[in-house]
Amino acid sequence: MADAGSNDLVRVVALLGAAVVAVPLFRRLGLGSVLGYLAAGLVIGPFGLGWFADPQAILHVAELGVVMFLFVIGLEMRPSHLWGLRRQIFGLGTAQIVACTLALTGVGLMFGYSPTVAFIGAMGFVLTSTAIVMQLLAERGDVALPHGQKIVSVLLFEDLLIVPLLVLVALLAPGATEQGQSRWVSVGIGAAVIVTLLAAGRWLLNPLFRVLATVRAREVMTAAALLVVLGSALLMQLGGLSMAMGAFLAGVLLSESTFRHQLEADVEPFRGLLLGLFFLGVGMALDLSVVAANWQMIVGAVLAMMVAKALCIYVVARALKSGHHEALDRATLMAQGGEFAFVLYSTAAATGVISAQSNANLTAIVVLSMALTPLVTLMVRPLLRKPAEKTDDLDVADGLSGSVLMIGFGRFGQVVSQSLLARGVDVTIIDNDVEMIRSAGTFGFKIYYGDGTRLDVLRASGANTAQVIAVCIDNRVAANRIVELAKSEFTQAKLLVRSYDREHSLQLINAGVDVQIRETFESAMKFGQSALCQLGVPKEEALEIAEEVRRRDAERVQVEVAEGIDAGTRMLIGNVEPKPVTPTPTPFTRPRQAATPLTPETAAAAQGEAG
Repeated sequence: MADAGSNDLVRVVALLGAAVVAVPLFRRLGLGSVLGYLAAGLVIGPFGLGWFADPQAILHVAELGVVMFLFVIGLEMRPSHLWGLRRQIFGLGTAQIVACTLALTGVGLMFGYSPTVAFIGAMGFVLTSTAIVMQLLAERGDVALPHGQKIVSVLLFEDLLIVPLLVLVALLAPGATEQGQSRWVSVGIGAAVIVTLLAAGRWLLNPLFRVLATVRAREVMTAAALLVVLGSALLMQLGGLSMAMGAFLAGVLLSESTFRHQLEADVEPFRGLLLGLFFLGVGMALDLSVVAANWQMIVGAVLAMMVAKALCIYVVARALKSGHHEALDRATLMAQGGEFAFVLYSTAAATGVISAQSNANLTAIVVLSMALTPLVTLMVRPLLRKPAEKTDDLDVADGLSGSVLMIGFGRFGQVVSQSLLARGVDVTIIDNDVEMIRSAGTFGFKIYYGDGTRLDVLRASGANTAQVIAVCIDNRVAANRIVELAKSEFTQAKLLVRSYDREHSLQLINAGVDVQIRETFESAMKFGQSALCQLGVPKEEALEIAEEVRRRDAERVQVEVAEGIDAGTRMLIGNVEPKPVTPTPTPFTRPRQAATPLTPETAAAAQGEAG
């Protein structure tokens, strides 16, 4: 028993050690973390050093990483936003899947497979790897961007296809009539499961977390977050659907909850660890003996199917009005098969639709395509870069100095500059928008070309001697980077930062900036004040109301800094009566030792009260 336990511990240490060694190395080489995990899995797997004999067992557990990833993505998608993607999910998704299925079936026929096997192989390869694509998008920060949202939409539609495909496999199997009828029953069960999950999310989840929040135990909230993720995944699996789809729906249903940020923070450590384990499992699953025995056919099929799928995705994207760079990027990211292919192929083999040899070959093709995807994206990356704009006619920031260094000269920065220039302050302005710099030059502004997120550019722009650094850009990620550099390298300067929204303001306050201003706050305050005046409210009263709102907002910010972004919502002035909340008294902690009187008088008084 002890030996078995120690063997399990050795395996856990081996998995963690492989990841810790391979991933930083591959990222340092510019190859990305996904390829590092895949390579580490191949080395320590049954077809490498042989430390693990059953990669499928690891994959089964590690699929929870994909599940948690989709839950976090769901938290970022409000139902209204998801509804807005319906045309992309069903329109773009349907067009891409139909085109790829036809092309990949043709490729299978070219390699000598029967029509049935070629079709099953094509449908498995059509189902893109959600894990790999989402990880690559996340590393680039593209998940929330428009082109990233289109890719997410197609992935969601593909996740919905697994049940109809399993029904189709049952219909193609020998003795398919009885099995087919049972599969149609499964479709009904799946639909009922989705309705049940939506109802539970709508009427149970938020009340549950409100009750748990009153306990004020962080570990209970973490356990509840994991319960929601794994429970929704289990429910969908029992209905024959994708576990990842269940977690995604749970995330969407909680996306408007006040506990959204807490849930994301609780799940994130588990998500990253299990997702890495999933990629390790995929690397282990590559059967090198199968590849060696049929290497010409497998390598040829991998290349042909990836090229055919990429071409179809590119053509569909261009036909639906996507630009060349976006279409090429989507085709590159989605050209591989995915984890659902393993389920489809194993089911088809178990029911006699395809042979065990075909199952092994098709599985090897999919695994190789997943392993090649990070390499292909690296090779295509130079083609996706936009041609560099000519900056020969611009003055590059170098050897500058000034009392104020202003970074960014868009609409916000232009207005800020007027007060400083009117007072005769020596202002140095840098920006990396070539057209804006040229346009500003025609209006009498001297703007230097430079990227404020680079330490060398900041030094060349005079940040080390500036009294004030004013960050006026509209990119919160870049602004945070500049704040990090300025706080560590240019401590003599006061740091003023344009904030994107309230959440960004809290981040900046915690980072220690001297002043942060939300980009729309003051204009909205003036707008509201003007609206009061137009309604006949005296100017003095309108001004007093505006000052009161400012004061309340400042107090709310202080509360949110101390207790979290959701803590200050009670200080908002709503347009309906808030529901009454009965305060729950908190008992004092009883003293651990009896009180000791300090004087005879207090001792006598204490005895009198006791009597």
